[in-house]
Amino acid sequence: MKTLEQTVAQHREEWAARSSAQQRLEIENNEAVARLYGLEDEVPSHVPLERVSLTNNAAFRWPNKTPEERDALFTESAVVDLVSYAIGCMFGRYSLDEPGLILADQGGTLKDYLARIPSPKFVPDADNVIPFVDDGWFEDDVVEGFRKFLKVTFGAEHFEANLRFVEESLGVKTLRDYFVTKSGRSKFYDDHVKRYKKRPIYWMFSSPKGSFNALIYLHRYTPSTVSTVLNEYLREYENKLQKALERAEVAAAGGTSAKDQKEADRLRKVLAELRDYEHDVLYPLATQQVEIDLDDGVKVNYPKFYPAVKKIVGLEASDE
Repeated sequence: MKTLEQTVAQHREEWAARSSAQQRLEIENNEAVARLYGLEDEVPSHVPLERVSLTNNAAFRWPNKTPEERDALFTESAVVDLVSYAIGCMFGRYSLDEPGLILADQGGTLKDYLARIPSPKFVPDADNVIPFVDDGWFEDDVVEGFRKFLKVTFGAEHFEANLRFVEESLGVKTLRDYFVTKSGRSKFYDDHVKRYKKRPIYWMFSSPKGSFNALIYLHRYTPSTVSTVLNEYLREYENKLQKALERAEVAAAGGTSAKDQKEADRLRKVLAELRDYEHDVLYPLATQQVEIDLDDGVKVNYPKFYPAVKKIVGLEASDE
């Protein structure tokens, strides 16, 4: 099995060849039209590669970049696309076993997925909630999910090399930095919102400073989804952090390192943020058991969950 780097390089070469072939066709077409009207000496027939408007023609996408820069940007774009597809597989929107959409109807479940694909290579998330937090606090968090996806899709024997390639292509030190930073930002979610033109199909529940984040898939949402985020993830995360705080306080009391006291102070602030988020925002929302209709669209449905979900600037803008 090829490494991911080899696969992306092949993908890049195929698109370069396809773009050059399209360029030749456009030039030949221009030459034929010029001959037809006797304008060979008056109308230029050449078409620069930068004007060949194929989606993955690197010269068209990045006309002012060098060939080396285009290669790097193509690679980054391909890996970003791969991550987006992987998240889709985690939610059951897509499958490694069958092309096209799998779960795309309102309220779709893992049971519905397995009815269509009984023995999947990659099993989607069971409860439609994928946590995005700053360390490996959950077995089903986004980083663990993507690592598993890499192993299943491109082989365990190349896993470490493929993981390094993904991190280098995305320009991050660790994979987690792409999904969630210490400040609570998510490069992945920024890309997703942009990709879906501010009408995202994955919704990010997020505390005010981004210390807690959990992603859900709109098409699998049910009125109990917010309760799942609250009970199975936010409260569980608070419990884990409380235990970590107690350990840090014990270590700080020993006076061996200022680092322990700093960590204890940080955890207190995070827990205060999360408890306010739970009490003031997520618990009240969970009790409402909000119903949505996919036909109403994201523009109508997403604001029903403010301020529990990340604010999307421009969501309210007209679709016209």
